[in-house]
Amino acid sequence: MKVECAKTMAAEEVKLLKTWSSLFGLRVVWALKLKGIQYDAIDEDLSNKSALLLQHNPVYKKIPVLVHNGKPISESLVILEYIDETWKQNPILPEDPLEKARERFWAKFNDEKLLPSIWGAFTKEGKEREEAIAAAVENLKLVEEELKGKKFFGGEKIGLADVAFGWLAYLICVFDEVTGFKIVNERYPLLLAWMQEFSQLPIAKDNCPPHDKLVIKFQALYEKHHPAK
Repeated sequence: MKVECAKTMAAEEVKLLKTWSSLFGLRVVWALKLKGIQYDAIDEDLSNKSALLLQHNPVYKKIPVLVHNGKPISESLVILEYIDETWKQNPILPEDPLEKARERFWAKFNDEKLLPSIWGAFTKEGKEREEAIAAAVENLKLVEEELKGKKFFGGEKIGLADVAFGWLAYLICVFDEVTGFKIVNERYPLLLAWMQEFSQLPIAKDNCPPHDKLVIKFQALYEKHHPAK
């Protein structure tokens, strides 16, 4: 019996390489917490990447990396799907192929459209910043439309798209505070309601980085991108 227990524990060795503030690492934390999976968190210093990170992600050399039984999985959306397929409890992807495709579509939309446009509004200057803000506004309109009649992106329960968009629930207020510009405002009541709903989920409430620490980090980043003239 002891041998079987040892094998079971060994078979479930889970490590997560991340940083304290990375939204991509945090979404993996949320998924693991939602599934009730125990894991060892390893915070990386990206200015001095560890041999472990370079060993487990030699292609992109980025976090997050999930290491399950010694086998690494990289790229956060790929990791989320791996987690969902490996541990079946509390699924974040529906069984229906069409609904599953829809969740994947919106998760991809966040990473390839919404997030870059808002990051551009935060980092760019002049005409480029105006263009980024305009793109962000259009992207936010699409998200608002998608949330009509829904509590979460997939309906009544949290799914892959919610986990992907979850950064909005805790990081947008940091951007607002640093820039003095409120990009997600009353024009998007459904998105604001979703952000409030997501922020109150235990997986989010108990695992988000400290707000004050985030403000300090992003204030420094903002000043780096917008040096005093």
